[in-house]
Amino acid sequence: MKSLRTKLVVIMILLIVAIMAVVGSFLINGVGSFYVDQFYDQMTSTFDQPFLQQLQRTAGESDAPARLKELLMSQPDLGIDISGRNVYILSSDGAVLAASDEKDTIGITDNILTAMNGKVGMQGSIIASHMDLAIPIEGEDVTYIIYVLDNKATVDALNGSMLSIILRSLALGLLICVVLSFVLAQILITPIRALTTGTQQVASGDFSQKLEVTGRDEIGVLTRNFNHMSQVLQNTLSEVENERNKLSTLFLHMSDGVVAFSPDGSVIHFNPAAVHLLGRGLDQTVAFSEIFGDIAELSEVLALKRPNSIAAEKQVGSRELELQMAPFSGDQTIGGALVVIHDVTEQHKAAETQREFVANVSHELRTPLTNVKSYAETMLSSGDELPKELRENFLGVVVSEADRMTRIVQDLLTLSRLDFGKMEMNLTRFSFAEAVRNVHRATAIDAGRHNHTVSLDIAEDVGDCYGDRDRTEQVIINIISNAIKYTPDGGRIDIRAGQDEKNVFVVVQDNGIGIPEKDLPRLFERFYRVDKARSRESGGTGLGLSIAREMLRQQHGDIRIESVYGEGTTVTILMPKAADSL
Repeated sequence: MKSLRTKLVVIMILLIVAIMAVVGSFLINGVGSFYVDQFYDQMTSTFDQPFLQQLQRTAGESDAPARLKELLMSQPDLGIDISGRNVYILSSDGAVLAASDEKDTIGITDNILTAMNGKVGMQGSIIASHMDLAIPIEGEDVTYIIYVLDNKATVDALNGSMLSIILRSLALGLLICVVLSFVLAQILITPIRALTTGTQQVASGDFSQKLEVTGRDEIGVLTRNFNHMSQVLQNTLSEVENERNKLSTLFLHMSDGVVAFSPDGSVIHFNPAAVHLLGRGLDQTVAFSEIFGDIAELSEVLALKRPNSIAAEKQVGSRELELQMAPFSGDQTIGGALVVIHDVTEQHKAAETQREFVANVSHELRTPLTNVKSYAETMLSSGDELPKELRENFLGVVVSEADRMTRIVQDLLTLSRLDFGKMEMNLTRFSFAEAVRNVHRATAIDAGRHNHTVSLDIAEDVGDCYGDRDRTEQVIINIISNAIKYTPDGGRIDIRAGQDEKNVFVVVQDNGIGIPEKDLPRLFERFYRVDKARSRESGGTGLGLSIAREMLRQQHGDIRIESVYGEGTTVTILMPKAADSL
């Protein structure tokens, strides 16, 4: 249906049909509901308590069915004389004993079944083909059912008349709507055709065409707006060219956030990334000087020739931003300036981490080297004058510091292998519970030296895991050793192993000195120590937790640490469960 006239005709016809269908449906359903409600209201008022008592007494007589029928037929409120309504006296099993229409049998309905169960059946529906009521009446030795049946002959006759009226009204309405829709379509189509011709001329580049405004209605307003639009469109062609150049420059320089400024310095365009990186809102009231005035003047940027730009850096909170500033312009006018914003925080942080790592390594090695040199020079300068006991003590210090340097170098080599994926992992299926027991036995002596109470609780359903058993035990030993080391003598360490849906895990919980909350996010940084003096005294390198986490990640495991300063620490180690097929 491409024709507007055809569409209007079809819509009007569908509208009339829909309205008549809805109205007819409501009317027919309303009549049906009214008669159903009226029937049951009439039955309720007729079979009141005195009448039911009278029926009860009659049921005890010898010819009860006939007497009950006569009694019911004499009740004008039952409307037995209404076309299609009859009364029946039924036995307790539904057999007809007496009837107003002399029928021998009737069908068993839901209401009769209800009456057979000793209750009054008076459920009805407008979609049912009949209305009925069934009431159980107790005689001396027998139970009768009073059954009133209305076959809705009156309702059906009335509905038939209403349907005939509705169909005649529908036919007349369709005729009227077809005529009116043709008239309405003609009124609408004439100015629309003129607008179609005008749009074709504008599309071809002719903006001089002015359409005649023939009315003040919506189509007339549309025609006036079309004339205005053609004029404005001609004036904005040069601005479209400037926008094209601006977008070209934006894509040329864009790496993250972008802000565009007009020649007078106000914001004309920005993206959400620029708002996020600059940490402030942007709108037309914000000027170039407010954001970048400390870096460059807008006139300097506008004076540049493409593809030149001004590079600068800016600190915004914790972010370090790299800026590229360049102008954009049209054929003859200056469009404004673009600022492209790159977030280089992570690059700078990586460089700073590298410098800090080198400094930490240098510091960690310088201290033992200084001690070795000092004691060696002392022994060299003293010669044979140095007592034997003191010489042996000095030599012990030298050996201890050499071992310390060896541990640092070994830890660094381990981390290097882990970083570059060169650490050999012997991945096999092994019993995680047995590994935890081995670690518990291995650390028992060390815990005993400090009078710690160590408990071990391994769930019965802990399955196997898949990984490098030696590396996994090494990590668990490292964690338990830390718990022993940083728990005051006589403390308690609880070791608990179990499994969840995907992993097996071991939890090491102590009541030691704990870790301050500010230090928790940095625990896995290399060379980071919570208590630097105490860690060095105990021979720690500050690399243990970093190595532990990397070893676990190489095996698709993980480590989590929770701690309350002064109360204790809980460390959870997770390893993936072995698949059944392995």
